[in-house]
Amino acid sequence: MNSLSISIQELKNLVENTQYPCVSLYMPTQKAGAEIRQNPIRFKNLIREAEERLDKMEMRHTDAVDFLQPAKELDTNEFWQQQDHCLAIFRSPNIFRYYQLPIEFEELVVVSNQFHLKPLLHLINNDGRFFVLALSQDNIRFFQGTRYTINEVEVENLPKSLEEALNYDETAKAGQFRIGTSKGSTINPSARPGEFHGQGSPDRDQHQKDILQFFYLINEALHERLQDEKAPLVLAGVEYLFPIYKEANTYHNLVEEGIAANVDIVKPEELQKQAWSIVEPTYTQTPQAITELYQQITGEGTGRASSDLKEIIPAAYYKRVDYLLVPVTQQVWGDFDPETMAVDLHSEPQPDDQDMLDFAAIHTLLNGGAVYTVDPGELPDGVPAAAIFRY
Repeated sequence: MNSLSISIQELKNLVENTQYPCVSLYMPTQKAGAEIRQNPIRFKNLIREAEERLDKMEMRHTDAVDFLQPAKELDTNEFWQQQDHCLAIFRSPNIFRYYQLPIEFEELVVVSNQFHLKPLLHLINNDGRFFVLALSQDNIRFFQGTRYTINEVEVENLPKSLEEALNYDETAKAGQFRIGTSKGSTINPSARPGEFHGQGSPDRDQHQKDILQFFYLINEALHERLQDEKAPLVLAGVEYLFPIYKEANTYHNLVEEGIAANVDIVKPEELQKQAWSIVEPTYTQTPQAITELYQQITGEGTGRASSDLKEIIPAAYYKRVDYLLVPVTQQVWGDFDPETMAVDLHSEPQPDDQDMLDFAAIHTLLNGGAVYTVDPGELPDGVPAAAIFRY
């Protein structure tokens, strides 16, 4: 399982389905060269540190060793030959996940009652996650990309070709297709989706109806995959297909500009390059815009913005935070009691402590807010975090 399987839904699974204790490991990795031999040494040291943390939580040492066994089994020559810039491992009594990440994070071991996920938010938000839907009548492909990477993603029930989707049997060839409508669509089934071509021949009109029906099926499959996502979706293909797909689309973050290309022959790396050039302004402008909005609201004195963690943490838990800026490389240890809304912060991590910045970030995200992880120096006025509240 690699970084490109990380989604908001995957983060939800890591948050909501955990049992105590939760071990989170982050380790920078070498991809090639002589330094690759350092990977297993550093890994063993991190595992040893995790065992010691579990010992302090009064887990018997033999149980701690057994608990981390699935992680230890990764330690093979073949595994270390296939690394990216960072390895993240999550282990609880009912979960074991690992991700090979395309950006480097500081070495970190956290043992708590929740996984430490803030670095993954940095990958999801700041490194420009986007999706590319490569449209072709003969080969539909779906990709997830970042500033650095692109990878094809399997989507359940996604039809691969027009012929497969519409079942070209004798009945179909006679033109007896039913045009479906996607959720929330108000399209007239008798409308001609391709009228931008002119009236054309009946055969052309029917073929464009077939394509529209095909695109409804694609949109329906993507609706399940993208229902919790906010990342932009870029279309790639022959340009005349774009307006037809937009007619079927229900995903709110489909971008207007597409990639005109023969997707049957273009390489994924070229799709990544062109898609990133389209979505990059979204990712470079947003944190700066949120900072300016935070400073403006703070100056108005309305109480709709705060840098006080003892205010931000319960607000994140109770769905009040709309936007949150947090430093990706810093931790603030403590705990939160939802019943009393009491926040205790500690200068050094205590047993069972969480990084409260991580806690605020994850709950903001799960409750529909937007989180942006930044370098500490990018936070306004040196604050530990900056939140804008919904009310």
